[in-house]
Amino acid sequence: MTDEPEEPAWAMQLALRIEKAAPPSHLAVCEAAAMAVVRLLTDPRSAPGGEWHDAVAAWESRRIRKVARRARGARWEALAALPGVLVDHDGAPARAFVPGPVTEVPPEISKLQVGGTDLPRDDEPKPPPEAPYALVTLDPGVAMTTGKSAAQSGHAAQLLLRAKGEWPGLRVRVVEADDWARSVAEADVAVRDGGFTEVAPGTMTAVARLVS
Repeated sequence: MTDEPEEPAWAMQLALRIEKAAPPSHLAVCEAAAMAVVRLLTDPRSAPGGEWHDAVAAWESRRIRKVARRARGARWEALAALPGVLVDHDGAPARAFVPGPVTEVPPEISKLQVGGTDLPRDDEPKPPPEAPYALVTLDPGVAMTTGKSAAQSGHAAQLLLRAKGEWPGLRVRVVEADDWARSVAEADVAVRDGGFTEVAPGTMTAVARLVS
């Protein structure tokens, strides 16, 4: 008897535009990434019969892994030809790409750096968007880079979408909890990390609820 070879892991790749001259804010990047995720998942091309559906369904049947990378200049522009969606939010453009095996990442994406995505934390809280919106809360007690936080925000928004259904505008607000215990108690969904990068497996990194 021989062991069957393991199938490669699948992931959704995220690209965050972080230019040296005018980097975006930490939370704006997290919000843009989360909105890009839910917009790809609600795009007609991801629906049954759409050209992206099989890939999205295959990915969601596994662990919903995401990999956030930074891009700038010509490398950012080269990404426009790849299948995915763009969200330009609050000076923080982000792209979410159709998921696939981690062994088959397009070269335009694979050459992008995964590290180097840590940005200064926002000084002042922003006013919330018009309801309804997804409120994603990150645990301030868990140390994560901006790239990791963006991926966790995307996870939370995705879980909320699947739990509650689509909300008008697909707006997302990301905050760091003042009262983490209260945020967890009020949440509709919670993210427990797979432990691939930065944090231990099973760590609760983010929660989300729909504000209406």
